[in-house]
Amino acid sequence: MAVNPNEDTEFNDALRKHGILPPKEAPPPSPSPPPSPTLSDFLDDFNPSEMRELADEAKDDETERAILAHRRRLLEQEKKDERKARFGRVYPIAREDYTREVTDASLINEEDDDDEQGTAVVCFLYKDGIPRSEVATTHIRTLAARYPRTKFVSIIGDKCIPNLPDTRVPMLIIYKKGDIRQQITAWGADRPRKLEGESSQFGQIA
Repeated sequence: MAVNPNEDTEFNDALRKHGILPPKEAPPPSPSPPPSPTLSDFLDDFNPSEMRELADEAKDDETERAILAHRRRLLEQEKKDERKARFGRVYPIAREDYTREVTDASLINEEDDDDEQGTAVVCFLYKDGIPRSEVATTHIRTLAARYPRTKFVSIIGDKCIPNLPDTRVPMLIIYKKGDIRQQITAWGADRPRKLEGESSQFGQIA
């Protein structure tokens, strides 16, 4: 008679006891239940005004104090983020402004920047009447709003670099700590540029 070693029978138990069959494999451990959400996890879905109302409706003083403490931390973080969000738009510059507004500006460290990483500055060279330049202008404005900690400046291409050929605009020159970190010429000339792809690229630099 063939024996199925996987069957849970008294006969198989006896064979295992005498070492004829290998021991049964232990069943896999049951997954641990997910941890219960904490009060902080719960409060992350509320804004400061709503937290104020929750604190007023708290059933006990301890819960009220915990809610108000979380609210204070959130407000402090918001203020810190606002101080770091120094820009948020594209600043037109002239050629004589370049050193001050681009090179020197990239040397400035943010508040509380212990690593002294400087400021990312994107200089956008463009020219009116060139379709890809006009598309790039729209993208740059969106990126400037999306990355307010990065400074975006714009200047007409041949006003910045004399005799710059139209074929080389739009151009992006990206600075940090006084150095050029990246340069892109004729942006969009090879293929249409999608904003999301460029957004991730600038996110790595900013």
